[in-house]
Amino acid sequence: MSKKSSPPLAHMAAGVVAGALVLAIGHLVAAVINPAASPFFAVGSTIIDLTPKPLKDAIIERFGTNDKLVLFISLAVGVAAMGALAGALERRKHWGSAVFIIGGVVVASAALTRPNAHWWFAIPAIAGVAAGIAALRVLARSLDRTPETTDRRRFLALLGGLTAVAGGIFVGAQYLALRLRDVAADRAKFVLPSAKARPIPAAVSFPDPGITPFVTKNADFYRIDTALQIPSVPQAEWQLRIHGMVEQELVLTFDDLRRRAAVERTITLTCVSNFVGGNLAGNATWTGYLLKDLLAEARPQRGADMVLSRSADGFTAGTPIDALTDGRDSLLAVGMNGEPLPLEHGYPARLIVPGLYGYVSATKWVVDLEVTRFDSASGYWTDRGWSEKAPIKTASRIDVPAPFAVLDPGEVVVAGVAWAQQRGVARVEVQVDDGPWRDAELAEAYSSDTWRQWRTVWNATSGSHTLRVRAVDSAGETQTGERAEPFPNGSTGWHSKVVTIR
Repeated sequence: MSKKSSPPLAHMAAGVVAGALVLAIGHLVAAVINPAASPFFAVGSTIIDLTPKPLKDAIIERFGTNDKLVLFISLAVGVAAMGALAGALERRKHWGSAVFIIGGVVVASAALTRPNAHWWFAIPAIAGVAAGIAALRVLARSLDRTPETTDRRRFLALLGGLTAVAGGIFVGAQYLALRLRDVAADRAKFVLPSAKARPIPAAVSFPDPGITPFVTKNADFYRIDTALQIPSVPQAEWQLRIHGMVEQELVLTFDDLRRRAAVERTITLTCVSNFVGGNLAGNATWTGYLLKDLLAEARPQRGADMVLSRSADGFTAGTPIDALTDGRDSLLAVGMNGEPLPLEHGYPARLIVPGLYGYVSATKWVVDLEVTRFDSASGYWTDRGWSEKAPIKTASRIDVPAPFAVLDPGEVVVAGVAWAQQRGVARVEVQVDDGPWRDAELAEAYSSDTWRQWRTVWNATSGSHTLRVRAVDSAGETQTGERAEPFPNGSTGWHSKVVTIR
């Protein structure tokens, strides 16, 4: 008796479920081996590395700190498409397994090329592909029976069961990874070193609603990094190696650090990806240890001009050694706003260097400092064309009123923040339409390394109006109005907003 061709959508659905099982099994095995070897994270991290700069900039501009969520959704869609293709080919030529094998080779290659990878990073991909092929063949065989023996309800039950299994395995893998390396519990036991803090006076803040707070809450602080899976580094396992062009190599543990004096400093960080008027900047109080003191113990050799920092996940950044030793408050930070560093902000330790964009200075989950030279080594982003030394440019932002706001005529508060780390903000000027620039009122300056709030009261009249802002640093240099994109060394231009007065 001839076979009746099964519906193509059923085969494609079978392929999608088999693809989900590939990810779930791979994720489970990686939870035991190393979370970084998970097919999902290995491919995602490789995509981040290979994404062309213009596209990466556009994604960050459009989605901001949700960029990783967008990547995860895109990966899930890609896996579903691959599974659907495998199911369709399995229906006609029984070649669906080849799609998974090819995909497995790509995933294993991505895992093996990750920083700190070992040969066993390929095992999750192999295990996942084997499970996916087995599931695809079982489902396809169920569909390919003769009409008299085919039970569509049995296929749907099998399909639903395997879907539930894949979902359960993925959730279980996440739970297992957390239980095996419960860094959140480790953080809860972390004791911040005592450090004398300089009080933050009330005069650094204006009371106007909508203006950015002087200190950014940990939960609101921007996050831009390349880590899809937050590295799990318990404090007992953490070490910081200082080596390279030094007279004395050091390997520091937290026991070593706690014998040293800690400090507390309030410092504004800025991401080089921040577009004019963007929110990729934040101000926090950091607890940690002065890097100049740690480097002094290692005694850098003459000729060294760069420190290459390395994260637990392999990310690297090249920082001018002068920025770590010239007396500014460059820190090996272990606390943020009176708490241990949040996991996503580098627990248990990270770098904080005032005056430089984060991609050359703010390595999270830091475990290695190599004293070297710019002509001998380079960091992750400088390898991709960004500038080597990256001093932060003077910038200012209008927080209120909101863009395209419709307001009543009369007195309107215009307010925001401005920053010029290591130089300090001396003046802020506001312009309405093409009128004269007028000085805004400044809140008290805390230090040259923190942003400064500003405000002015505008006597608004009916019509559509454009508001602009610019800052002047302590050296008398006025923020440029020339518009430039973030690449290769930070955006420039005056922030503006259009509002309507009734």
